[in-house]
Amino acid sequence: MFADIPVDVGIIYEGERIRWQDAYAELGGPRVEHKFELVKVREMDEVEDGKISIIGPDIKDLEKKSYPFGIYIEVAGKELEEELEGVIERRIHEYVNYIEGVMHLNQRYDIWIRISKKSFDKGLNSFIYIGKVLQRLFKSDLPIIEKIQVTFITEPEIVKEKFKEAMETYEKRDARARGLKDEEADAFYGCTLCQSFAPTHVCVITPQRYSNCGAISWFDGRAAARVDPKGPVFRIEKGECIDPVKGEYTGVNEVVKLKSGGEIRRVWLYTAFGYPHTSCGCFEAVAFYIPEVDGFGVVHRGFTENTPIGLSFSTIADSTAGGRQVDGFHGISIEYMRSQKFLQADGGWERIVWVPEVVKERVKEFIPKDLVDKIPTEKEVKTIDELRQFLVAKSHPIVKKWEAKPKEEVAVAAVAERPVEESKPTPAAELTVPVSVGAAGGFRLILKNVKIHAKKVRIIKSKGE
Repeated sequence: MFADIPVDVGIIYEGERIRWQDAYAELGGPRVEHKFELVKVREMDEVEDGKISIIGPDIKDLEKKSYPFGIYIEVAGKELEEELEGVIERRIHEYVNYIEGVMHLNQRYDIWIRISKKSFDKGLNSFIYIGKVLQRLFKSDLPIIEKIQVTFITEPEIVKEKFKEAMETYEKRDARARGLKDEEADAFYGCTLCQSFAPTHVCVITPQRYSNCGAISWFDGRAAARVDPKGPVFRIEKGECIDPVKGEYTGVNEVVKLKSGGEIRRVWLYTAFGYPHTSCGCFEAVAFYIPEVDGFGVVHRGFTENTPIGLSFSTIADSTAGGRQVDGFHGISIEYMRSQKFLQADGGWERIVWVPEVVKERVKEFIPKDLVDKIPTEKEVKTIDELRQFLVAKSHPIVKKWEAKPKEEVAVAAVAERPVEESKPTPAAELTVPVSVGAAGGFRLILKNVKIHAKKVRIIKSKGE
């Protein structure tokens, strides 16, 4: 695409995965604490158009390890407004992935970038090249950006310093949408930026349900749709509200069906069961059902230990990612946990039984005061047995549900809502196996366009069932 860039640039590379053994270096990611990407709108005289700065070692000076990393972009234009910062920022994910041999995952304070050995050997040895690609693609797709300068930061202390500014900026953006209710909005917004990694995922963004990645609010969606109406962020007419508790709208169903190629036909916005909102792969956290206590745990991307059910974030994330609807596994943003619509149909915070300490501290003021001390973290609970004991000792509301329902009833309640619906064949043969620990506690296999040849199949019922 660009003659002065040593590797190819194009949409065909979007979705490329780079394994550690094939990587030259890693920027951000789970091994380092401080990483971010931030866009700031400036006055025209504050931006030097085309300027690319590098603070710290350049690509050619890196070793094969993980580095604290920051991308700081400043833009200016007569039509640019501060509310467009988040929209522009989210495009970084898309544009960096256009570069051959560069993988960009996640967003905001969770970015994870790998550069392949192959592309480094081809000459991709400086952030200057990545900066040029970003500047050209931003100006091409968003002409309202008249000036743009990009700074790459690998110096740990500077990354840490700018990280604080980034977190303050994110919080300021998030707070803007908290006063608006879904019922008051004239429309919702959709985003398909993650479809290169999750082809059937369509993010539905409402005032009270942030994008799964945590980077796009309802206001961001509105601004993006106005600036680029044919882009990956678009307006969704709400249509008729079919169910205000579960959060089902005719307009949302129509758009999601269209944008997912017919694969997803219904969406319930405020529940993790039935027809839950699809999960991409960039979600900040996952709400996961724990059948032994009939409640939900929440685990975020930065949590490195196992959850009480014995699974890590990455394992749980693999069970829900890819644009699927999986009962009991629900990709979410941290901001959604601050919403009054948070898992509304499932009981909201009264259904939450475990949260990592870091997340609990971030959303503490939005947890009902009488529940704060009744929801344990990894500091108090490591196993299911410990979780059950803690909930009983603290008189968590979920305990009353145990007393009110027979065990057998609890075991099937979570999966009873979803009616059987004929699956639409996908274009190519595939085997989809979402592992569900929904209340039934077993596996659900969905086979699509798959031929199975077997002389004998035995299904054995376990004793005691």
